[in-house]
Amino acid sequence: MATQHTRQENLGHVIFIAAAAAVGGFLFGYDSSVINGAVVGIQNHFRVGSVEIGLVVAVALLGSAVGAWFGGGFADRWGRTRTMQIAAIIFAVSSVGQALPFAIWDLTLWRALAGIAIGMASVLGPAYIAEVAPPAYRGRLGSFQQLAIVLGIAASQLVNYVFVRLAGDNVNNELWGLQAWQWMLGACVVPALLYLLFASSIPESPRYLVMAGRPKAARKVLAEVEPAGVDLDARVREIQDVLKSERRPTLRDLRGGALGLLPIVWIGIALSAFQQLVGINVIFYYSSVLWQSVGIDQSQSLLISFSSSVINLIGTFIAIALVDKIGRKPLLLMGSAGMALSLGTAAWAFSAARSVDGAVSLPGPQGAIALVAANLFVLFFALSWGVVVWVLLGEMFPNRIRAAALGVAAAAQWLTNWAITVSFPALSEWNLPLTYAMYAFFAVLSLLFVLKWIKETKGRKLEEMG
Repeated sequence: MATQHTRQENLGHVIFIAAAAAVGGFLFGYDSSVINGAVVGIQNHFRVGSVEIGLVVAVALLGSAVGAWFGGGFADRWGRTRTMQIAAIIFAVSSVGQALPFAIWDLTLWRALAGIAIGMASVLGPAYIAEVAPPAYRGRLGSFQQLAIVLGIAASQLVNYVFVRLAGDNVNNELWGLQAWQWMLGACVVPALLYLLFASSIPESPRYLVMAGRPKAARKVLAEVEPAGVDLDARVREIQDVLKSERRPTLRDLRGGALGLLPIVWIGIALSAFQQLVGINVIFYYSSVLWQSVGIDQSQSLLISFSSSVINLIGTFIAIALVDKIGRKPLLLMGSAGMALSLGTAAWAFSAARSVDGAVSLPGPQGAIALVAANLFVLFFALSWGVVVWVLLGEMFPNRIRAAALGVAAAAQWLTNWAITVSFPALSEWNLPLTYAMYAFFAVLSLLFVLKWIKETKGRKLEEMG
């Protein structure tokens, strides 16, 4: 009974620290989606066109690529939790700056700074969770990163809806001395401070502690997170054996193979890129603008966007329930097939759009079909690629290069996200159906990629990867 009680206590503690580390994902989701409600307000306030607003929305992703690129190195130099704290402070400062811009370029710089913090957090969360989670639970605990992202998306959509309702259904109306869209962006400071609080309350990663030459501290953390009965000294030796004589991982350690990088690193980069090439973040960055373009008012379009976030959350819970049961690869294949079909259907529905006196509208049946297809796309993404990519990135690389390789893969994800996000306004004005058909094509390619290159990692120890 005592052993069972200890095991449950340890698992509860692991769940808490994994959830705390995943708050960085909440920042990612919140900041990514909060701009959805603010886009129209920014465009009206600064009188900018589709190209400029695309740059404002997407510049945070360039910052995220920078943060992800260097985040792994910072985590290996300063530790996982200390780097989380730095990211939280940067994000809090940038949130205040975004709420009080005096020009479009000023807002752009603050969003880039926020992106740097988010990019750092996107590397730290999966790596930290993978390093503290027992193998039997690592998939579900790794899923916390994506769960936090979708919770952040849902929370920001709900906050946006509340602010626009308080402002009389117009994001450019004043509310307590600022326009509603400014309050939307400034509210990001709340999750930033929560991230700082949680990052200051969790233990350092045992693998980092071993790497830093602190085996006693690592053993103490392992005692908190490993199941009862595990030989802690043997676990420390196992980690030491893997890391023995290894230097702190740098980008040089990723070199190798015919194309300049180790094959496993290229697989991680491609996995990250495909997650974004299907166009998922178009739904969360621009969905309110999309639905307004077919005659839905601001508050109702934000409510529809919130409903998509709820579906995203449901799909994420499905993935969490299945990722350690049926495995990573089957979920990815299921998701790719579902996304290809739903995106193809959306492309067909948008092909029926008609312009009357400059206003775009969809006929009744196609409008309903487009809405259902968009939400099915969100569901299939959430129950597969949304969760599984973060789980795989946290566990697929060998210990000696994990932080650096994860940084490169995450940077590739942010750059792909930026390319999709910055191009969507112009592409949708040119040909919306063809844009969605392109995303469907990438979903098909992602299925073929998984079949050929992705290996199952369910139940394997991190020390066995590589």
